[in-house]
Amino acid sequence: MDFELSEEQKMIRQTARDFAVKEIRPVAAKNEREGIFPAGILYKIAGLGLMGVNVPQEYGGAQAGVVSYALAITEISRECASTAVSMAVTNMVAEAICEFGTPEQKKKHVPKITSGEYSTGAFALTEPGAGSDAASIRTSAEKKGDRYVLRGNKIFITSGSHAGVFIVAAVTEKGIGSRGITAFLVERGTPGLVIGKKEDKMGLRASDTVALDFDECEVPASAVLGEVGGGFKVFMNALNGGRIGVGAQALGIGLAALDAAKNYARERVAFGKPIAEHQAIQWMLADSATELEAARLLVLQAAHLKERKRPFTREASMAKLFASEAANRVCARAIQVHGGYGYIADYPVERYYRDCRVTTIYEGTSEVQRMVIARELLRE
Repeated sequence: MDFELSEEQKMIRQTARDFAVKEIRPVAAKNEREGIFPAGILYKIAGLGLMGVNVPQEYGGAQAGVVSYALAITEISRECASTAVSMAVTNMVAEAICEFGTPEQKKKHVPKITSGEYSTGAFALTEPGAGSDAASIRTSAEKKGDRYVLRGNKIFITSGSHAGVFIVAAVTEKGIGSRGITAFLVERGTPGLVIGKKEDKMGLRASDTVALDFDECEVPASAVLGEVGGGFKVFMNALNGGRIGVGAQALGIGLAALDAAKNYARERVAFGKPIAEHQAIQWMLADSATELEAARLLVLQAAHLKERKRPFTREASMAKLFASEAANRVCARAIQVHGGYGYIADYPVERYYRDCRVTTIYEGTSEVQRMVIARELLRE
């Protein structure tokens, strides 16, 4: 069993790390505090080839594989989880178009994503009455001649105010559940596509999250992504891969929190010696390091399987479930190590704690991941 990264993977990880430290670290706290979307940073990330890490080179991607993608997301997340989630979703959109799109759709949209011409891409699946139960969406798409008319509402759309293209789920045939859902590519600026209010979130405040309204929004039939009635497959496939990204994101946040806790423990003196020399603190650091190492291995295993085009649904859910819950524990311990200072915004662990919380919710809650894992186990 070989746990060694390739030279290319090491290079991509180091490239992402160097960029994150140089470009993101100086502005991350300000962007988060003031809710500033990092459009300029994302453009530079595209310039590094990190908006299409697993996308073919012919469309401007790095074609470096899923493991490299997970490594890059982890390093960006260590400095700013808001930037990482925008990067992750955009990579997901590019991959989905590459996998399910027509040659024309790929040529039109993917190079604009990988080059940064589109600031981001976005998925539009979740609705007020359809979250974990994605098959119960109500947004509809009625065919009229060679066009479809979209009507309905979406919520919690990451990067929705800035996306150049949206992958939208809509019902094209009622009464048959998930088999009646179709995916559409809807470009920014399409008449009838209305960007709603920006949500005031607990964490990831530099990541834009909005509602969308589709008010008689017309798109050509050529905007269908994949097959009519095949939209649920498009979204479930994207979510499976996206769970690897969320696991990597949670891992990065947890690593940042552990680093902060270690540094503080070395400097803070109590009872005549640095608190790092107290067993109570050492055990918290040891537990955190152990859980993050286990999370790292789960994330990379899932990424490796996807990269080898082997089944990875169970492993992606395991990685997402464990990494997100472990990182939340690590962030809580980091605040505990800091004591009262951990509860104020002058120290970054307060931000890590808030940013990490959502990783157990989006891309499928922890409860949904347990359902997926159990389902896959019982199929064996």
